[in-house]
Amino acid sequence: VSVHRCSMSDNNLEWISNIRVNTQAVLKRAQHIQGQKICRNQWQAAWLLKGVTCIDLTTLAGDDTPSNVHRLCLKAIQPVRYDLLKKMDMHNKGVTTAAVCVYPSRVADAVMLLKNSNLPVASVATGFPAGQTPLETRLQEVRRAVADGATEIDIVINRTLALTGQWKAMFDEIRQFREACGDAHMKTILAVGELGTFTNVYKASMVAMMAGSDFIKTSTGKEAVNATYPVAIVMARAIRNYFLRTGHKVGFKPAGGIRTAQECLVWLALIKEELGNDWLSPHLFRLGASSLLADIERQIYHYVTGQYAAYNELPIA
Repeated sequence: VSVHRCSMSDNNLEWISNIRVNTQAVLKRAQHIQGQKICRNQWQAAWLLKGVTCIDLTTLAGDDTPSNVHRLCLKAIQPVRYDLLKKMDMHNKGVTTAAVCVYPSRVADAVMLLKNSNLPVASVATGFPAGQTPLETRLQEVRRAVADGATEIDIVINRTLALTGQWKAMFDEIRQFREACGDAHMKTILAVGELGTFTNVYKASMVAMMAGSDFIKTSTGKEAVNATYPVAIVMARAIRNYFLRTGHKVGFKPAGGIRTAQECLVWLALIKEELGNDWLSPHLFRLGASSLLADIERQIYHYVTGQYAAYNELPIA
């Protein structure tokens, strides 16, 4: 993994401190993107398949068991029914989700189940979702998940540091998580619903990228407010500006509350407009979701057959 890091110099600290986001401009841009016409027919089906390949298929429940993870892994390997893909002439294209995302205690199960595929296993860590455990405990959790075979780690930031403007301390913590990840990709969850303002979201995005994050991610999915289009625009602008300043591309992952195929299409359109085609791949764009796939498959069924499936005609897992 090629890791790009910046230093947190006094100049960078001052620059971070002076950032301000124009809230009205952000809201207006979000409204424009949501109001755009969505493609139809074969174009929509193609975009939805693109969306499938960007999904981090996720289970983060208190009742997760090896059998739950087993079903999740099977679905990740074959996310859309083979007969539907065959009718679209996509059955030989290797359509899978981007990754499987689980708790650290379930990483070994997922790695074993996916050993004959190329699918990566992602693990949340660092005291997910609140990030309120001691730093050494959070670091050890990262190391354990990596040791068990996770090749992607979704860390959570310490929201207290962001809310109190302790950007240097936040940078230092994320830097330590980056070191603990080793060769694993690191996605940094900002928990935007708990950051208060768009300005804080932008600052946290920039600090996370400067500390070596491969992706920045909106939410844990456990907050009251998760992935929203205005927040996505703020984070995407931060990614774009970071690229212009450094030449380094950082990925983006919205997560939490993304449930419908229609929403998936809006997210893809937003990324295409804000960041460009380079970001329309699993290397730079992921959708954190658990129930989204079922609706995408339902829409693909409709495209192929001309009718909507009764719920008993599609697999539920």
